[in-house]
Amino acid sequence: MSYERRLEPLIRVEGLSRRYGAATVLDRLDLTIGHGEFLALLGRSGSGKTTLLRILAGLDRVEEGKVSVPRNAAVVFQESRLLPWKRVWENVALGLPGPDAHDRAMAALEEVGLGHRTHVWPLTLSGGEAQRVGIARALVRQPEFLMLDEPFASLDALTRLRMQAMVGELWRKHRCAVLLVTHDVDEALLLGDRAVVLEQGRIGMELQISLVRPRRQDDPDFVSTRRALLAALDVHDAV
Repeated sequence: MSYERRLEPLIRVEGLSRRYGAATVLDRLDLTIGHGEFLALLGRSGSGKTTLLRILAGLDRVEEGKVSVPRNAAVVFQESRLLPWKRVWENVALGLPGPDAHDRAMAALEEVGLGHRTHVWPLTLSGGEAQRVGIARALVRQPEFLMLDEPFASLDALTRLRMQAMVGELWRKHRCAVLLVTHDVDEALLLGDRAVVLEQGRIGMELQISLVRPRRQDDPDFVSTRRALLAALDVHDAV
Protein backbone atom coordinates (compact mmCIF):
# COMPACT_ATOMS: atom_id res chain seq x y z
CA MET A 1 0.00 0.00 0.00
CA SER A 2 1.34 3.42 -0.88
CA TYR A 3 1.03 6.16 1.72
CA GLU A 4 2.01 8.93 -0.63
CA ARG A 5 -1.67 9.25 -1.49
CA ARG A 6 -4.13 10.54 1.09
CA LEU A 7 -6.03 7.72 2.78
CA GLU A 8 -9.79 7.98 3.30
CA PRO A 9 -10.25 9.66 6.70
CA LEU A 10 -11.37 7.49 9.62
CA ILE A 11 -10.86 10.14 12.32
CA ARG A 12 -11.84 13.75 11.77
CA VAL A 13 -11.06 16.72 14.00
CA GLU A 14 -12.54 20.04 12.87
CA GLY A 15 -12.05 23.40 14.57
CA LEU A 16 -11.30 21.75 17.92
CA SER A 17 -10.57 24.11 20.80
CA ARG A 18 -10.03 23.30 24.47
CA ARG A 19 -9.38 25.78 27.23
CA TYR A 20 -8.49 25.40 30.88
CA GLY A 21 -9.27 28.70 32.52
CA ALA A 22 -7.42 31.40 30.60
CA ALA A 23 -5.08 28.90 28.92
CA THR A 24 -5.92 27.74 25.39
CA VAL A 25 -4.52 24.21 24.97
CA LEU A 26 -6.06 23.37 21.57
CA ASP A 27 -6.78 26.24 19.19
CA ARG A 28 -9.18 25.53 16.29
CA LEU A 29 -7.31 22.36 15.42
CA ASP A 30 -8.05 20.50 12.17
CA LEU A 31 -6.71 16.97 11.73
CA THR A 32 -7.62 13.75 9.93
CA ILE A 33 -6.24 10.22 10.27
CA GLY A 34 -6.82 7.79 7.43
CA HIS A 35 -7.94 4.17 7.55
CA GLY A 36 -4.88 2.10 8.41
CA GLU A 37 -2.61 5.13 8.75
CA PHE A 38 0.09 5.35 11.43
CA LEU A 39 0.26 8.96 12.64
CA ALA A 40 2.99 10.11 15.02
CA LEU A 41 2.08 13.18 17.08
CA LEU A 42 4.95 15.24 18.50
CA GLY A 43 5.31 18.54 20.28
CA ARG A 44 6.93 20.18 23.24
CA SER A 45 5.37 19.81 26.68
CA GLY A 46 2.15 21.81 26.86
CA SER A 47 1.57 21.77 23.09
CA GLY A 48 -1.76 19.90 23.46
CA LYS A 49 -0.76 16.32 22.54
CA THR A 50 -2.20 14.57 25.59
CA THR A 51 -5.30 16.76 25.62
CA LEU A 52 -6.03 15.80 22.01
CA LEU A 53 -5.57 12.11 22.77
CA ARG A 54 -7.84 12.33 25.82
CA ILE A 55 -10.56 13.97 23.73
CA LEU A 56 -10.25 11.33 20.99
CA ALA A 57 -10.42 8.62 23.67
CA GLY A 58 -13.58 10.13 25.17
CA LEU A 59 -11.82 11.04 28.44
CA ASP A 60 -12.22 14.80 27.97
CA ARG A 61 -15.08 16.79 26.53
CA VAL A 62 -15.34 18.54 23.17
CA GLU A 63 -15.66 22.16 24.16
CA GLU A 64 -15.68 23.71 20.70
CA GLY A 65 -15.53 22.08 17.28
CA LYS A 66 -16.29 18.59 16.00
CA VAL A 67 -14.62 15.21 16.56
CA SER A 68 -15.50 11.99 14.75
CA VAL A 69 -13.98 8.74 16.08
CA PRO A 70 -15.11 5.15 15.39
CA ARG A 71 -16.85 3.39 18.26
CA ASN A 72 -14.32 0.57 18.12
CA ALA A 73 -11.26 2.36 19.54
CA ALA A 74 -8.70 1.44 22.20
CA VAL A 75 -5.98 3.21 24.20
CA VAL A 76 -2.59 2.08 25.55
CA PHE A 77 -1.30 4.45 28.23
CA GLN A 78 2.23 5.10 29.47
CA GLU A 79 1.36 3.12 32.61
CA SER A 80 0.02 -0.38 31.94
CA ARG A 81 -2.82 0.06 34.49
CA LEU A 82 -3.18 -3.67 35.14
CA LEU A 83 -5.37 -4.94 37.97
CA PRO A 84 -2.95 -6.66 40.39
CA TRP A 85 -5.61 -9.03 41.76
CA LYS A 86 -6.32 -10.54 38.33
CA ARG A 87 -3.97 -12.81 36.42
CA VAL A 88 -2.49 -11.59 33.15
CA TRP A 89 -5.03 -13.31 30.88
CA GLU A 90 -7.89 -12.02 33.04
CA ASN A 91 -6.62 -8.45 32.61
CA VAL A 92 -6.67 -8.91 28.84
CA ALA A 93 -10.12 -10.55 28.85
CA LEU A 94 -11.64 -7.94 31.19
CA GLY A 95 -14.92 -6.68 29.71
CA LEU A 96 -14.80 -8.91 26.64
CA PRO A 97 -18.25 -10.24 25.71
CA GLY A 98 -18.96 -13.82 24.70
CA PRO A 99 -17.90 -17.29 25.83
CA ASP A 100 -14.65 -17.16 23.85
CA ALA A 101 -13.14 -14.31 25.92
CA HIS A 102 -10.51 -16.61 27.43
CA ASP A 103 -9.40 -17.97 24.06
CA ARG A 104 -9.24 -14.51 22.53
CA ALA A 105 -7.16 -13.22 25.43
CA MET A 106 -4.75 -16.14 25.15
CA ALA A 107 -4.35 -15.56 21.40
CA ALA A 108 -3.65 -11.85 21.94
CA LEU A 109 -0.99 -12.65 24.53
CA GLU A 110 0.64 -15.08 22.11
CA GLU A 111 0.73 -12.26 19.55
CA VAL A 112 2.74 -10.02 21.88
CA GLY A 113 5.10 -12.82 22.90
CA LEU A 114 3.63 -13.57 26.32
CA GLY A 115 2.07 -16.97 25.72
CA HIS A 116 4.26 -18.31 28.54
CA ARG A 117 3.09 -15.65 31.05
CA THR A 118 -0.69 -15.86 30.74
CA HIS A 119 -1.43 -17.11 34.28
CA VAL A 120 1.08 -15.09 36.31
CA TRP A 121 0.23 -12.08 38.51
CA PRO A 122 0.91 -8.61 37.06
CA LEU A 123 3.35 -7.70 39.84
CA THR A 124 5.73 -10.42 38.59
CA LEU A 125 6.04 -8.78 35.14
CA SER A 126 8.87 -6.57 33.97
CA GLY A 127 8.03 -3.09 32.67
CA GLY A 128 8.24 -4.25 29.06
CA GLU A 129 6.07 -7.29 29.75
CA ALA A 130 3.44 -5.14 31.48
CA GLN A 131 3.26 -2.87 28.43
CA ARG A 132 2.91 -5.93 26.18
CA VAL A 133 -0.11 -6.94 28.25
CA GLY A 134 -1.53 -3.44 27.81
CA ILE A 135 -1.11 -3.71 24.04
CA ALA A 136 -2.70 -7.18 24.03
CA ARG A 137 -5.64 -5.82 26.04
CA ALA A 138 -6.17 -3.16 23.36
CA LEU A 139 -5.67 -5.40 20.31
CA VAL A 140 -7.94 -8.19 21.59
CA ARG A 141 -10.85 -5.83 20.90
CA GLN A 142 -9.78 -5.60 17.24
CA PRO A 143 -9.97 -1.78 17.20
CA GLU A 144 -10.31 0.27 14.07
CA PHE A 145 -8.39 3.01 15.88
CA LEU A 146 -5.56 2.46 18.37
CA MET A 147 -4.17 5.31 20.49
CA LEU A 148 -0.72 4.99 22.08
CA ASP A 149 0.12 7.59 24.73
CA GLU A 150 3.93 7.50 25.08
CA PRO A 151 3.74 3.77 25.85
CA PHE A 152 7.50 3.20 25.89
CA ALA A 153 8.65 6.32 27.75
CA SER A 154 9.47 4.52 31.01
CA LEU A 155 11.31 1.58 29.40
CA ASP A 156 15.06 1.10 29.04
CA ALA A 157 16.58 1.75 25.61
CA LEU A 158 16.89 -1.88 24.51
CA THR A 159 13.38 -2.84 25.62
CA ARG A 160 12.05 0.27 23.92
CA LEU A 161 13.60 -0.75 20.58
CA ARG A 162 12.10 -4.22 20.88
CA MET A 163 8.67 -2.79 21.71
CA GLN A 164 8.82 -0.39 18.77
CA ALA A 165 9.60 -3.29 16.43
CA MET A 166 6.75 -5.33 17.89
CA VAL A 167 4.24 -2.50 17.50
CA GLY A 168 5.33 -2.03 13.89
CA GLU A 169 4.78 -5.73 13.17
CA LEU A 170 1.37 -5.73 14.88
CA TRP A 171 0.29 -2.65 12.91
CA ARG A 172 1.32 -4.25 9.62
CA LYS A 173 -0.74 -7.32 10.56
CA HIS A 174 -3.90 -5.62 11.88
CA ARG A 175 -3.86 -2.41 9.77
CA CYS A 176 -5.86 -0.36 12.23
CA ALA A 177 -5.37 3.41 12.28
CA VAL A 178 -2.82 4.36 14.94
CA LEU A 179 -2.15 7.62 16.77
CA LEU A 180 1.20 7.55 18.60
CA VAL A 181 1.88 10.41 21.00
CA THR A 182 5.62 10.61 21.52
CA HIS A 183 8.52 12.92 22.36
CA ASP A 184 10.92 10.63 20.51
CA VAL A 185 11.67 11.80 16.96
CA ASP A 186 13.42 8.54 16.04
CA GLU A 187 10.39 6.58 17.24
CA ALA A 188 8.11 8.70 15.08
CA LEU A 189 10.30 8.11 12.01
CA LEU A 190 10.72 4.38 12.61
CA LEU A 191 6.96 3.78 12.91
CA GLY A 192 4.95 6.56 11.33
CA ASP A 193 3.47 7.16 7.89
CA ARG A 194 3.05 10.81 8.81
CA ALA A 195 4.33 13.06 11.58
CA VAL A 196 2.44 16.04 12.95
CA VAL A 197 4.07 18.56 15.28
CA LEU A 198 1.73 20.49 17.56
CA GLU A 199 2.70 23.99 18.53
CA GLN A 200 0.53 25.97 20.96
CA GLY A 201 -2.49 23.84 20.17
CA ARG A 202 -2.21 24.04 16.38
CA ILE A 203 -0.32 22.12 13.72
CA GLY A 204 3.12 23.68 13.37
CA MET A 205 4.43 21.11 10.91
CA GLU A 206 3.06 18.12 9.01
CA LEU A 207 5.42 15.69 7.31
CA GLN A 208 4.67 12.67 5.12
CA ILE A 209 7.24 9.98 5.97
CA SER A 210 8.02 8.15 2.74
CA LEU A 211 11.05 6.23 4.03
CA VAL A 212 11.27 2.63 2.85
CA ARG A 213 10.44 0.01 5.49
CA PRO A 214 12.16 -1.50 7.40
CA ARG A 215 13.80 1.78 8.34
CA ARG A 216 17.36 2.32 9.47
CA GLN A 217 18.55 5.22 11.57
CA ASP A 218 21.83 5.43 9.64
CA ASP A 219 20.03 5.86 6.30
CA PRO A 220 20.85 9.34 4.86
CA ASP A 221 17.14 9.99 4.15
CA PHE A 222 16.29 9.07 7.74
CA VAL A 223 18.95 11.46 9.02
CA SER A 224 17.74 14.37 6.87
CA THR A 225 14.10 13.77 7.81
CA ARG A 226 15.09 13.57 11.47
CA ARG A 227 16.87 16.91 11.19
CA ALA A 228 13.75 18.55 9.71
CA LEU A 229 11.55 17.22 12.52
CA LEU A 230 14.00 18.31 15.19
CA ALA A 231 14.08 21.80 13.69
CA ALA A 232 10.26 21.92 13.89
CA LEU A 233 10.64 21.11 17.59
CA ASP A 234 13.17 23.96 17.89
CA VAL A 235 16.10 21.55 18.37
CA HIS A 236 19.01 22.57 16.18
CA ASP A 237 22.57 21.39 15.54
CA ALA A 238 21.49 17.77 16.05
CA VAL A 239 22.30 14.87 13.76
